[in-house]
Formats: sequence, C-alpha cells, structure tokens
Amino acid sequence: MRSSFKSVMATAFLAIVAASPALAGDPIRKIEIFTRPQAAQPQEFQSVQLIAQEWRKLGLDVEVKVMPWEQMSDVVWYQRDKWDVTAWQMVGRPERSDPDEIVYNLFHSSTAEKGYNFIGYMNPDYDAVVEAQRVEIDQDKRKDLIFKAQEMLAADQPNMMLVHPKSTFAFDKTVWKAESVVNQSGIGIRNTWTFMGLEPAGDKKDIVLNSGDNVQAINPLYISGGVDSWVFELVYDRLARVGPDGLPKPWAAESIDFTDPTTVQVKLRPGMLWHDGKPVTADDVKFSYEAVVSGEAPMYAPFASNVESIEVIDPTTLTFKLKKAAASFVTSSMAKINLIPKHVWEPVIEDLKTKDTNAESFQEQTPIGSGPYKFERWLTNEEIVLHANKDHFNAPKADRWILRIVPNVEAALGMLRSGEINFLAEFTGDPQVLIDAAAADGDLEVVSTVDMGFRYVAFNGRRAPFDDPAFRNALSRAVDRQLIVKAAFKGFAEPSNSVVSPALGFWHDAAVVSGLKTGQDVAKKLLEDAGYTLEGGKLTYPGDKKEELAAE
Repeated sequence: MRSSFKSVMATAFLAIVAASPALAGDPIRKIEIFTRPQAAQPQEFQSVQLIAQEWRKLGLDVEVKVMPWEQMSDVVWYQRDKWDVTAWQMVGRPERSDPDEIVYNLFHSSTAEKGYNFIGYMNPDYDAVVEAQRVEIDQDKRKDLIFKAQEMLAADQPNMMLVHPKSTFAFDKTVWKAESVVNQSGIGIRNTWTFMGLEPAGDKKDIVLNSGDNVQAINPLYISGGVDSWVFELVYDRLARVGPDGLPKPWAAESIDFTDPTTVQVKLRPGMLWHDGKPVTADDVKFSYEAVVSGEAPMYAPFASNVESIEVIDPTTLTFKLKKAAASFVTSSMAKINLIPKHVWEPVIEDLKTKDTNAESFQEQTPIGSGPYKFERWLTNEEIVLHANKDHFNAPKADRWILRIVPNVEAALGMLRSGEINFLAEFTGDPQVLIDAAAADGDLEVVSTVDMGFRYVAFNGRRAPFDDPAFRNALSRAVDRQLIVKAAFKGFAEPSNSVVSPALGFWHDAAVVSGLKTGQDVAKKLLEDAGYTLEGGKLTYPGDKKEELAAE
C-alpha cells in the first residue's frame, strides 16, 4: 500500500514538473550594439535603431552606442572579446566578384584570431565545405558547395544579414564625359577603371571626390577599410585586376598561364617602374607574396596561404607552385595582393620581426607603389591628394585624384551642387534626394547599382548569449528585412540573408533569402524552444545558466 502511494506521488510530481515552465537562469545583461553616427551613416544608424526596437520586444535591454568609425573599428578588430554586437559592412571590392574571399576568409576558423573572422565563428563542418570549394575546378560542383556554405550560414546566423545596398553615385557631366564613366558589375561607377579612364569635358582635370569616413592607413599590407582601398588600389598595382565585367584579367602581369592545375607561370609587363624610379622586377613580386605570409601581414596572409613556392626564372618571369588546385587563385590572390618594392619593405619587415607590432601598424611617410597614381599628400581628417603617373602603362586621363573627407552627407551633396567636388563617391542619404537634385540642376548624372557588398549586424560568438545559434537566429528573425529596406534605405537596397550578393547571379542562392521567415512570433518561439524565458519582462538564460559577463 505504501509502495503504491509512493508510486502515485512520484508520477504526480513528474507530471507537475513536465507542465511547469522551464527553469530560469540569470537575466541576460544589457546588450550593446555599435553604430556610426547618424550624420555620417544615416542608413546604418536608422537600421540599428529599428533593430534595437525589435529586440527590446523580446525582453532584452539594448543600448545603442554611437561611435566614430576609427573608434568602432579599433574595438571590434583589436579587442575581439570586448563587445557584443556591431553594425558592419563589407564593401564591394572587385576581387570579391569571386565568392571565395567572403565565404572563406569571413568565416573559416583559421582567420578568427587575427583575420576577417572577427566574430569568432567556429564550425568544423562549414570549414570543410569552404575548403572543398577552393580546390573544386568544376564550376557547377563548386557552385553547389558555395550554395551549401550559404545554407549553413543561414542556419547558424553568425551574422544578421540586412541588405545589399543599391549604391548611388553622381558626377558632374560638365566636368567629365559621361561615356568615360565605367559601371563595374556589383561595384558601381566608383572604381579604379573609372578613375583611370575619366575624360575631361573641359578645362577641369582634377577628380575631386568625397568620403564620410576618414582614411585609417595607406598601407599595402593592411586592409584597413573601404575608403582606404580606394586609395591603395590606385597607388599599388597587382598581377591581375578584375575587369568591369567581373572577370579577372592580367594587369602588371603581361600573361598568366596555368601549365597544370597547380603551376602558374607569370610574365611581367616590361618597363614598369616604382614611383621612385626603380624598375619593378620578378624579385619584387616574389617578395610581395612572401611578405604577406611572413607573419607580419595577418589580414592578407589567407590570400597567399596556398602558394607553396615561387621561383624567379628571369627578371620578368616567375613560376608559382600551389599547394592545391585553386579555382579562384587569379581573382582572390593575384588580383588581391598588392605589389610592393623589395628595396623599401624588406628592411621594414626585418625590423618588425624584432618587435611586438606587425606591418599593419606601419605607415610609410611617402607610400611608393607602381600604380596609375602617385601619392602626393595626406592631410589627416581633411584630404588625400594623388597625381597621375604619366609613365604608367594605363596612365590616367585626369591630372589629380583628390579625396575630401566630408562626414556629413548633406554637406557632401551641397559640395557637389556647388562644384567643390565633381564626383560623389559616397552618398548614404536618401537616394531620391540626390535624384531630385540632379533633375533640378541639370549638370549632374546619377547612377545606382546593386552592390556586391552588404550591410549586416555582427554577433560576437565569443560571448554569451551570442555563442548560441538559437539565440542568434531569434534576434535575426525578429526583424523584417523589408522594414530595413523601406525605412532605412528608402527602397534602394535588396533584402539579404546571404553573404553572396544577387549582383553575383551565378553564385547567389536566392532560396536562403526567400526562406527567411521573420516576425516577433517566430523569434519568441525560437527562444522558447531553446529554453529562454521571460521573468518580470526580462529575457533570461535557459536552465541555471549564469551571466558570466555581469561583472564587466
């Protein structure tokens, strides 16, 4: 009788436990999300405000922290365990027309410590997929692997993808002949081909353009920001460049020939000179690649990590031996790595090996490349001036390239209308305002294009609760991407859930975008299924999980 009573009581207790809500852990601490100022990046700022609003509905305490780009990039990049969430962007660089740089370098575990994987994403299964696509020569099979990578990221949500912007630019067609402006696939008209090919329509021969962000560095071994890349793509040459059609073509190399899947012979253009007048040689090219993997340039190292050896045949001929066949080698390595003069950088690299810093912190007083423009001056926070290298094999038709730092987008538009600048290289305001201004003025031409780059929110996977895919998924799905498109980008963007832009039609998996279901109900169900609970209106961890960072 007593045994039967105990059995009944035990059954009843288990039934009560099963019907009870999940045990609550600690309340989740205040979450900080970084953004740049509204005056400089209104679309980003507005996006973050909308996101924070939706996250608060889940029971989170969210603080939006506004900071200038220099401060934000320093914290995110160099203090990788000290932040929660940040707005971020990947700009549309030509070499990113091949998806390898994005799917590999942004998320492979090998780049987490110092490289592009600053969010600390770790997934061995994902690593295997993106390693496999690198060596798959069959394009259709490689496409399947790129699609698989997009699907895995969509499932894990290491980043909250927002949009692929329709980048909008304008230029003064009374200064520059419209037919000389190049609209590069996935990039738009602000590109190296345009800056080399712009033909003056009259007496004015200086390209004067704007940026809302300051330049961090002009360093061929440091990928320090999107605006910085505008500069060093003009000052430095590469063996190949990605053409306006998105395909790689020989550049400083006169020819690039694969003699077998892992052997590449390169013949340099004859007569190339560094900006200090010394000849560009095969030894310089070999040194450029060796410097990248020396340990002194961690951001560029992944782009040369597949090079087993480089043999100099004669002053203009080299042979690259690859560790593995690489489908994207010409685009993601030869069109990515800047050529640098050995006589300038070799003593710098050797000196840095004896110090705690690396080449990313080094700034030449006068940057010396071999590119179509030469460095003239840099006034911090004001302007950078380059002048045309008339000895270059593709010498610019303009005389100078002058970048003005204009943090306020309205001021930038005013300067375009007044003639203080003649090429609007960055406009993060409402594109319709720009279109209306062009219609009113009559001397401006506006061009919009879907960018291969993207805007997103980065979750720091090194810190709870962002180390939990279910939590990241809930936050991502709480926000309707169409809300971001309409409210923050005024319709001038494509909603995103993939790191591969629709501008790259062959590689883009549209299903991961159309398959993203959003809404508060979706987000709350994901949190509930993962064991998160609401206690007094605050979201708490599952079970007895403690808030490890509460004391910070």
